Amino acid sequence: MNNKIILVAGDPNSINSEIIFKVWKKLNKKTQKRIYLIGNFNLLAKQFKKLRYKIRMIKITDIKFKDNSNNLKVIDIPINFRNPFKVNLKESSSYVLKSLNLAHNLIKRKYAKAIINCPINKKLIQKSKKVGVTEFFASKCKIKDSSEIMFIHNKKFSVVPLTTHFDIKNVTKNISRSIINKKLVTLNKEFKRLFKYKPKIGVLGLNPHNSELKRNSEEVKIIIPSILRLKRKGLKIDGPLVADTLFINNYKSYDVVVGMYHDQVLVPFKTLFKFDAINITLGLDYLRVSPDHGPGMDLVGKNKANSYSLFQCIKFINSRI
Repeated sequence: MNNKIILVAGDPNSINSEIIFKVWKKLNKKTQKRIYLIGNFNLLAKQFKKLRYKIRMIKITDIKFKDNSNNLKVIDIPINFRNPFKVNLKESSSYVLKSLNLAHNLIKRKYAKAIINCPINKKLIQKSKKVGVTEFFASKCKIKDSSEIMFIHNKKFSVVPLTTHFDIKNVTKNISRSIINKKLVTLNKEFKRLFKYKPKIGVLGLNPHNSELKRNSEEVKIIIPSILRLKRKGLKIDGPLVADTLFINNYKSYDVVVGMYHDQVLVPFKTLFKFDAINITLGLDYLRVSPDHGPGMDLVGKNKANSYSLFQCIKFINSRI
């Protein structure tokens, strides 16, 4: 039975080797055997050495390689470097894109059940002309209608930003009845597939106090008609909800709250739950998950990184495969 998990080492100038090590030591032997790490063997070895971590690794060239030991299996990706935590932008970008492409190709060929990518600086994705890893994988799966979902989840609650990694000035032009309909239909379908029940969804308005529902506001022109249409399709959905008070306590009435832009839901969610969150991309051909935090460049080499989110990623996937 194929139950392999692909773990992408991600950004080389980051806390990723630290959180990988910390999580690896917590995993049972059965889970360790499932994991195949895509990265550069020598880079990781030097990073672990700098951090004074001892971990047994084995370099492999093929995910079909069989190893009954509990060594960390590294599918080797080339990269040139001098300082293992200060790799230049060109090399880092090439390394990350090769790693992500390989992960996609392996899972499409049914060699693994799921992908976890460690955090990646958005600059390293720009060569692919995508604004983030969510959009990168959506493009690889040939999703052209923006129906993919950035689903931030823990056991208590989940949030979705309708627009993902857009600058604030570009948010309104990326909100439409069509986008809301496609994304929330995907959310409803994928939530039911993962958790086996229909979610109760709350949708936030865009403007302060929902613009008091003025006639020409996005709430009246776009959000309310979209919610009414989705209700007719059978979704359990409320809105537009007022963003500045919902997260005091009323968020507990919903399984998922959808915001119009990234920080509208991510800031209160992280304030409430800190590292207790994982990032799942819904709508892909496969399961892709990542820790819900960045590469932590300010913490590199300090042995202070929190590995809880990566551990929860592996735990979540283990419960689904």
